[in-house]
Amino acid sequence: MTIENRAFEADTSKILDIVIHSLYSNREIFLRELISNASDALDKRRFLAATDQLYQAEQELQIHIKSDKKAKTLIISDNGIGMDSDDMVSSLGTIARSGTQNFIKQLEASKKNEESNISLIGQFGVGFYAAFMVAENVDVISKKANSEKAFRWHSNGKTGFSLDNAERSEAGTDIILHLKKDAKEFLEEQRISYMVKNILIICPPQYIGKMQKRALC
Repeated sequence: MTIENRAFEADTSKILDIVIHSLYSNREIFLRELISNASDALDKRRFLAATDQLYQAEQELQIHIKSDKKAKTLIISDNGIGMDSDDMVSSLGTIARSGTQNFIKQLEASKKNEESNISLIGQFGVGFYAAFMVAENVDVISKKANSEKAFRWHSNGKTGFSLDNAERSEAGTDIILHLKKDAKEFLEEQRISYMVKNILIICPPQYIGKMQKRALC
């Protein structure tokens, strides 16, 4: 496919703006949300593989986190169910929920209560957008299980997103965060390890892989 550019829907843009700016002092929530999403993708693949061998993974189901200080990127990878281009549009570019307006109202009303904000983000399933709290740009490269094609979703979290073909050897998803200048702390292995230990309550430990040859947990 040729590069396809799309604008965010009005509600999506508004939610992005609220999430990015309302939780600025608690930015580390982004990793919890991305790991939670990756864990869900692994669960979906494991469930499908139980009845269909075509969905079985070649390797153990895991989540890997890798930082690259030179490129200033943080990558969260999994070998879960993966996404095709349609999945990317519906999951990453659109908030197609009847409760969207309710979410906006509740989040705006609780701006000063960070714990309440975090709870709402998980409740309404918009946690992926927390990535833009620390990233200038986000690339998502994914290949759906039982599919031959991989796709790349790219966005700056402001105007919209683009879709293009990509390369990925196995099914799963790579979320590549191009970090902001004031988010360099999230490139440090010790910082990430500490965050992951606090995340284990929502993410099964057996899914956590390694970062730069050292165990995160």
